[in-house]
This record gives sequence, C-alpha cells and structure tokens, in this order.
Amino acid sequence: MPRVKLLVVDDSPTHLKIASRPLEEQGYEVITAADGEEALAKAGAERPDVIVLDVIMPRLNGFQVCRQIKNSPALRHIKVLLLTSKSQESDRFWGKKQGADAYMTKPFTDDQLIKAVADVLGGRAS
Repeated sequence: MPRVKLLVVDDSPTHLKIASRPLEEQGYEVITAADGEEALAKAGAERPDVIVLDVIMPRLNGFQVCRQIKNSPALRHIKVLLLTSKSQESDRFWGKKQGADAYMTKPFTDDQLIKAVADVLGGRAS
C-alpha cells in the first residue's frame, strides 16, 4: 500500500519545518510549498491525499487556494486542513465556506497536528 502523501504549505520556513517534521516522523510522505501558487502547482502534479495549508500567505492566501482546489474536478477529492493563527469564529466560517475539511489554529502540538491529519483522512494512517 502506498504511503499517504501530504502537501504542507506555509510561507514561513520555520513553520514549514515545525509542521513537516512530526508528520514525516509519523511515516507520512511530506512535500512542501512556500506559497499558494506553488501549492496549486504541486497539488496538480503530486496529487497529495491531504494539504495542510496556512491561511496568511503572499500572492494567494489559503482561503483562495482551498477554494480553487475544491472547485477543481481533478483535485476536489484532496482533503484540506487549514492551519493558521487566525482564530476568530468568522475565520473558521470562511474556511468552511471555501471547502476546508478541517481548521486548526497555531500554536499546536505535534500530537494535535498528527490527530488532525488522521481525522481528515478518516483514520487512515501513514
């Protein structure tokens, strides 16, 4: 059985490492992108199972990327976990409105992130 592939997207190299490391240690295949445009390109080329997506990014924000993924017949099956410091109820509303499968706020623990990814996968492990 192939490993579960995750695309982790954040414009901060530090946050990219913080999110990627525990997922790699859990056995997931992790690819990364530094902005929304790169995320869309990699989603199309790599076809990940889940995208862990920061909301606040230059060029295309996470809400815009999520909407484009969920509006694409070829990509809409990809699960999207929005991961952001935006914690207002309105932010959660807009995340769901764009089609996000889950919404998680920073800061987070490794265990919280691993559980959130497993939850959007429906319990499917790495």
